[in-house]
Amino acid sequence: MKRIPETSTTLLRDIASDAESARWGEFVARYRPMMQAYLKTHFPLLDADDIVQETLVALASVLPRYRYAPDETGHFRNYLTGILRNKALKRNEKIARDSALRKSLQVTEASGPLQKVADADGKWRKAVMEIATRQLLADSRIHERSKQIFQRLTVDCMAPDAVAAAYGVSRNSVDKIKSRMVERLREIVRALEAAGDV
Repeated sequence: MKRIPETSTTLLRDIASDAESARWGEFVARYRPMMQAYLKTHFPLLDADDIVQETLVALASVLPRYRYAPDETGHFRNYLTGILRNKALKRNEKIARDSALRKSLQVTEASGPLQKVADADGKWRKAVMEIATRQLLADSRIHERSKQIFQRLTVDCMAPDAVAAAYGVSRNSVDKIKSRMVERLREIVRALEAAGDV
């Protein structure tokens, strides 16, 4: 069990007053283990890093209005965990909606010819791939140039040599970027399928 961090009012004040404060690094180092442990316990199928990142973004916008008064409003860790839980629940709701759409397609087509069932499954897998691609391209941990190169190769169907020339990198670099992005995309697809019970 991760140790619950002690609340530092000066730390909260500093990051609340300056969204670019260098102390955000200190805040993340202090609270990330607690948040990841909570998600691992209560939402093990979700990507903890994504939910933590969404929580930090939300926290940055509400902290300027937050007043630390544990005797009146409770401890800060409970406030933070509340935001984290809401973000996780919203992600679960989205996954559930996607799963319901898949099941609806299967039920609708189940009594028809096998080709219709295959078409429905194909549509679902296409939808999963589109969701996974959006998540991949929204991942702030991935360098923007890698995303652009991946899009040129997969969406715009540009030749690898042309992409390499356009970005001033070697063909080998383009191949490596594509390989890394494809592997990350596969991880996202597997997570979506597992969460949707595909």
